[in-house]
Amino acid sequence: MDSLAIWVRIDNRLVHGQVIESWLPYCQANVLVVANDTLACDELQQEIISLAVSGNVGLVFTPVEKSLETYSSLNKASRPQDLFFLFANCPDAQRAYQSGLRFKAVNIGNLHYAPGKKQVCEHVALDQSDRECLSFFQGQGVKLDFRCVPNKQVQVNLH
Repeated sequence: MDSLAIWVRIDNRLVHGQVIESWLPYCQANVLVVANDTLACDELQQEIISLAVSGNVGLVFTPVEKSLETYSSLNKASRPQDLFFLFANCPDAQRAYQSGLRFKAVNIGNLHYAPGKKQVCEHVALDQSDRECLSFFQGQGVKLDFRCVPNKQVQVNLH
């Protein structure tokens, strides 16, 4: 499958103000797809999150492994560029990619610091697994975009 013109973001906070108020308008996306195994099964959390999302933005929760299937069903009603896929971590984004959801770029928006992680910029801390994942994407020709908000480009050296 060719790479899709969809927006993909990795952000361990998932749905929050920066995504809703900055990224969706910037991307002009009107469907937010939260690809997360835990949330896909938790209707109460889905309801709580939906309260934060404007009524003119579609909100879909899907298991990571069903990202391509979800894309295919949504693409019947929306253009690919209208879709914004959100993953909590790099391994989830990689699993979706390896399951067939091909994308040209991935925005690494926020990965909190934790023991064993090295801070590579203000909003991203990586462990060895994250580095391997991002190297995988680079090897596939996927552009890495380290921005917390749309208007603040950050250069990161992964090595």
